[in-house]
Parts: sequence; structure tokens; C-alpha cells
Amino acid sequence: MEHRKIPVSHVYVYHNKEIIISGPMSPAVLQSLDIHRDLDAFRKPREQLDALIEISGLPEGRVITAVTDNILIGYVTFHYPDELELWSQGGMSDLIELGAIEVADAYRGGGLGKLLIATAFEREQLENCIVFTTEYYWHWDLKGSGLDVWAYRKMMENLMKTVDMVWYATDDPEICSHPANCLMVRIGREVPMSSQETFDRVRFRQRFMY
Repeated sequence: MEHRKIPVSHVYVYHNKEIIISGPMSPAVLQSLDIHRDLDAFRKPREQLDALIEISGLPEGRVITAVTDNILIGYVTFHYPDELELWSQGGMSDLIELGAIEVADAYRGGGLGKLLIATAFEREQLENCIVFTTEYYWHWDLKGSGLDVWAYRKMMENLMKTVDMVWYATDDPEICSHPANCLMVRIGREVPMSSQETFDRVRFRQRFMY
């Protein structure tokens, strides 16, 4: 299938700082950036930047960034699901995972997350894909946000709904392991019914639940 990568860029001002929201980014541009020390939710900042560079070089991979003063302060990633995960079992070329979203602590609360995700969907770049995200409570910054697990889930649901992602049922064991975990999905307008049916088979391994 065609992986559409059309560069998009926006200027946003937050706390008198000019922030550039742009992507999909190339590996070369990401290599030229420094990374904010607070972007450590998934791994150490330098290791996280290396991971973003790797994702951006994948045929299907895309990284949308928030940058100020040449410092990466936020990002969202899209890529194929890991081959060891349930979601790869359908062998679907048009199933893309929204893998991670992170904003540095000092820049939270200003809508950067919404802008990052919305930028990725501009110019119908993902209309030929099923985009999904798996929300696990153990990845959430409950301490830093001051939210309980249910308020944080509601916040994440509202964030994903800004690009028309909706809750989908699944019997995936990891998601079912805690009631706050959830699967959210957006099916692009150009996705064929055959892909939607394959995705339904992937998200339900126990046929009686489907």
C-alpha cells in the first residue's frame, strides 16, 4: 500500500515560546535536534531520540514533533505493531499503531498533544489506514498529572477523540487485565471492508466474543 508522507508544519506560541509542530520528520532532521530531559516516560531521553530516528526511517513510520529552540519537547509516533504482539497477526499493511505520545512537563496543559496528533492526520495522509492505539494505565503519568486512573483514562479518550478515534472492544489479554485499559481505533475512509474484517478477527481471538 501507499504510505503517504506529506510534510506539515504549524507555529504555536505557548508561554511566550514559539513552538514548531511538524512532521512526518526525516531521520536527518531528528538527528540535528536536542531532546528535552523530561522526555523519559519510555526510556532515557537520548535513547528515546535514537528510537524516534529509527521510527522515522521506516517505510510506514512517522514522527510528528514539537520543537522550540532546536529542542524536542514533544512527539507522537506511528508505526506497524511489533511482530510479537497480537496486532501483527493479521499481516495487515494498512494497520498502523499510534505508538507513543509524550510532552515535556513544562509544556503540558496547553494543547500540544492535540496539535501533534491532529497534524499527523492532515491532508488525508492516513485515510487509507486503520490507526489504533492501546492505552495501558501503567504507562500513564498519574503522579505527575495528579489524576487518578479513571480521570487519566478520560483525558486520553478525549485526546484521541479529537481525531475521531473511538473505543473498540477486544479480548486482548493485556487490555483485559485492567478495566482502565482500552483500545481506540480510527478507520480511514479509504480502508476496504476486507481489512476491517481482518482487524475484527485480530482483535477477537475468542470467537464467541465476536
